[in-house]
Amino acid sequence: MVELSERQKLILTLVVHEYTRTAQPVGSHHLVDHYKLDMSSATIRNEMAALTELGLLRQPHTSAGRVPSEEGYRYFVGRLIRNSELPANTRRTISHQFYQSPQDIEQWLRLAASVLAHQSRAASLVTAPHSELARFKHLELIATRGRQVLLVMVMMGGEIHQELLTLQEPVTQDSLSIAANHITLLCQGLGVDALSALEDQLNPLEKDVLTVIKRAMARSDTMVAGEVYLDGLSNVLIEPEFSGSEDARRALRVLEERSLLDNLLSRTIMTSAIGGVQVLIGGEGTWQELSQCSMVLARYGMPGLATGTLGVLGPMRMPYGQTISTVRFVAGLLSDLVSETLSG
Repeated sequence: MVELSERQKLILTLVVHEYTRTAQPVGSHHLVDHYKLDMSSATIRNEMAALTELGLLRQPHTSAGRVPSEEGYRYFVGRLIRNSELPANTRRTISHQFYQSPQDIEQWLRLAASVLAHQSRAASLVTAPHSELARFKHLELIATRGRQVLLVMVMMGGEIHQELLTLQEPVTQDSLSIAANHITLLCQGLGVDALSALEDQLNPLEKDVLTVIKRAMARSDTMVAGEVYLDGLSNVLIEPEFSGSEDARRALRVLEERSLLDNLLSRTIMTSAIGGVQVLIGGEGTWQELSQCSMVLARYGMPGLATGTLGVLGPMRMPYGQTISTVRFVAGLLSDLVSETLSG
């Protein structure tokens, strides 16, 4: 990155803040009047011109003020933004919401998506905790009607797989419970590769059930992330820069289409440390759908057991300081809650 003078850093910061607030190009007279700067409009215009030459600002129209460019936002996020915490009352409010909700991971994930969308006024996503290697934890077999049985499998890390099976002949609930307990006893803590060696210890019904379990666990091993929870999609659609364009809808496709989201997560935040925050600006030249947007992402969970991703998507003109602080705080809170549940 280029080196800026302290005055240039100040002007770039103020342009970012003002454009974030108003969505209108920022002029030199406005900066002088609004911030009571101890410099003339002509001096600010010259510095704005220099920042434009460096590619950090751009001028939408000849007579208009300046707006930040993609590189300007990157410089601001990488060099000028300060690591700050959310206000104490905001942290208390968010924490209270989580600790007052039911002790259920799914409820926490939905709440996290809601809190992120509300605090950032952007679209949010939260993926359920997911293990890099699926390991079996517990099985329930529940008789429904006739030959149909509901299989409920819980994996280490909290992932749940449910599937309706049709057996060759009706089986009593007592027999199903015995089979489920036997499989749980033999398979607990094992990965899919170790399950095949247990088939000699199973009766025909248990072998059929094990086949379903192995198929579900193998499918889980190929997944990048768990179930996705979204909120606040309408927040993006109403932003002024997206009025009358398809840019916002193209960006939201990244959240809504699983293959696009998996590609994004696997190439970005999935290699980061727990609690690490990553900012993607303008698709970083890789994801054309995000060319007019930014994303702030973080990982949460327990390393070696189960991790997930959370974050927000909004216009490039987003309040990065507040958004990064919110994402980091919710990621830490969710890590604590999930870790307490899984370790318990």
